[in-house]
Amino acid sequence: MNPITATQTTAETGRQPAATTAVDLRSDTVTRPTPEMRRAMAEAVVGDDVYGEDPTVNQLQARAAEMFGREAGLFVPSGSMGNLVAIKSWTHHGDEVVVEERGHIFQYEMDSISAVAGCMPRTAYVEDGILTWDRIEPLIRPKGGLRAQTALVSLESSHNMAGGTVYPPEISDDICERAHALGLRVHLDGARIFNAATYLGRDVAAITRKFDSVMFCFSKGLGAPVGSMLVGSREFIDRARTYRKLYGGGMRQVGVLAAAALVALEKSPSRLHEDHANARYLAEALSRLPGIKVDLRKVQTNIIIFDVSGTGRTAAEISAALAKRNVLANATGKHAIRMVTHCDVDRPAIDRALHEFRALLSAA
Repeated sequence: MNPITATQTTAETGRQPAATTAVDLRSDTVTRPTPEMRRAMAEAVVGDDVYGEDPTVNQLQARAAEMFGREAGLFVPSGSMGNLVAIKSWTHHGDEVVVEERGHIFQYEMDSISAVAGCMPRTAYVEDGILTWDRIEPLIRPKGGLRAQTALVSLESSHNMAGGTVYPPEISDDICERAHALGLRVHLDGARIFNAATYLGRDVAAITRKFDSVMFCFSKGLGAPVGSMLVGSREFIDRARTYRKLYGGGMRQVGVLAAAALVALEKSPSRLHEDHANARYLAEALSRLPGIKVDLRKVQTNIIIFDVSGTGRTAAEISAALAKRNVLANATGKHAIRMVTHCDVDRPAIDRALHEFRALLSAA
């Protein structure tokens, strides 16, 4: 086991003892399941989910659909598979999908949008990651037999690589209405949609009601170990289930994972404001360090992307030096570093990370 990233969790908290573990700010995917999640996993009633007979999965899918005001849900192994299944369910080979240039489905899902779904991304760069209709409309192909046809618009909220920015509901609703008027579907990559809802002070059903399908992750801000969910109409979920099986996502007695996801779904959204407060605290402290630039307007949820060019070192060099000091972060560009707050990093841990960062810059 890597002593930097893996240590024995405590029986009392289920979290790693702060004195012996790194401050891991690489992502909110690195969290460990809580004791309540572990108990639920051990005690889960299970069946064969491919036959639709796992009662814990069925309960999770029904609860997720209820929370989003949808007819049905589908538990999938990952957010990437959820997005891929949704794209394939709404498109045909040769269609085009409109997405922001840094969108996760375009940048970080192994080009499955093309390699597997057979679609071509049509992208536009927007500085804050939030597409508006005036940026989408020029990308939509006119009807005819000479060009690939636009079939789908995919939005992302919160937007990972734009620094966790959130779609205002009036903008996403407008996009959905205008797309629907042209016969297009709109999918939401809502991997961190509960973070977006927390930022907006609205429930997830209200801010996603006009999307044709929504994917969200249990294994990011919600802290469960594995899994994501698709929600939509029953007809859409029936198609999606077929593609989930086609892509190898048919899981059998998977209620052991769905049980942890159920705990995450019911318990975790209410504490996400803590992660957001910690991100703001961290971002403001980073902005005061020499050579570091942070656009505080973009720090809306639990993601911070900051510029280190003023230090005279690359992001990779800074990240490697921080790792030696037991602080983990990811370089996302030559001079850009991303840090993500989550339930396994409290305020004292953030203070420890800032102390090490200051010491690193002072030594340089």
